[in-house]
Amino acid sequence: MKSEAEVVIVGGGAAGVAAGRRLREAGIDCLIVEARSRLGGRAWTVTKGGYPIDLGCGWLHSADRNPWTKIAQVQGHTIDQTPPPWTRSSLGFRLKEQQEYREAFKTFDRRLSELARAEKDAPAAAALEPGGRWNALIGAVVTYINGAEVSEVSARDYDNYEDSDVNWRVVEGYGATIAKYGEGVPVAFDCAVRRIDCGGARLRIETAAGIVTADYAIVTLPTSVLAAVEDFFVPGLPEKIEAARNLPLGLDDKLFIALDQPEEFERDSRLFGSKDTSKTAAYHIRPFGRPMIEAYFGGTNARELEAAGSAAFFDFAVGELCALHGSDFARRIKPLYIHCWGADPFARGAYSYAPPGKTNSRAVLAAPVDGRLFFAGEACSKHDYSTAHGAFRTGIAAAEQVITARKP
Repeated sequence: MKSEAEVVIVGGGAAGVAAGRRLREAGIDCLIVEARSRLGGRAWTVTKGGYPIDLGCGWLHSADRNPWTKIAQVQGHTIDQTPPPWTRSSLGFRLKEQQEYREAFKTFDRRLSELARAEKDAPAAAALEPGGRWNALIGAVVTYINGAEVSEVSARDYDNYEDSDVNWRVVEGYGATIAKYGEGVPVAFDCAVRRIDCGGARLRIETAAGIVTADYAIVTLPTSVLAAVEDFFVPGLPEKIEAARNLPLGLDDKLFIALDQPEEFERDSRLFGSKDTSKTAAYHIRPFGRPMIEAYFGGTNARELEAAGSAAFFDFAVGELCALHGSDFARRIKPLYIHCWGADPFARGAYSYAPPGKTNSRAVLAAPVDGRLFFAGEACSKHDYSTAHGAFRTGIAAAEQVITARKP
């Protein structure tokens, strides 16, 4: 690891990689300091069952305006434009029920937008129809979107999210695309940052491998990691730590399951484990036409399963799938892989959400300090939070702030 650089980027996820590339293109000496042994952060592609699978972010949301779409294409990766399963009919769901559920969700969205314009911020749960038949399933879907329960999420923050409703996937992996984009940027791996000392003429970044001095730093750590260390900044920056705490990471986990006799199911089909509880998984069957199931767990359900151990996810999935397809279905499936993001010490969750009244914390977290300390990451984005393209854009913005700050 170098002992000094003009700019140190703390964290090599989507935001850190984007910032590093922009600074390198500008001819500025920079160094990404990354706690893991890989780039990508909460974007991570591994090969299991003979296929690349995304354990973290997997969808190019707003793909028609998502910068990662073009980057993936330039890298020679394949963009799959198959409509996402949530836009299609769900298995085990009668047509009339699906129509009722979709109408209920549209009503929820409309009422939520009205709530977002109210003087006082309210929880998204206030947009549910009292006693509504589909409230539990809507609650489950909100945990897939935000990683938190509908009662925990700010209506205003939820409504601030912008989406073009164009959702594609990278066949070779979203995480692989992000990691590859960091090639050529200097990186120090296995090098967790413990403290940033801003008291001297140069910044002192204290890491597990020693100290790096720099003129500028871009901090891209997940909010849950930043919030866990009271004295991460010296002198202290209590407003930053408070902003991070006001933007906790929700939790979503994916379990990949090998499927025998997959031809029974149409590719890229969808199945809810239950329509009557928010503690249920969504099952994406035969993603890309592969012989597997991608099971998605969110919110409280994901946290309880993580607490019970990674094997609990498969046990839960077997219970739901066998209840729908019969006990013999258990013989046709076996676990492939799961990564528990809540237990990951360098993530401690999936992506950020704002509780009621805390939406402005995104702007507080993103604000530069003293013209030499800058911040990026999905939590810093007002309209693209929780996404890799939100992280990308904030990383570019932080790099541009550095470029402006260093001009004589």
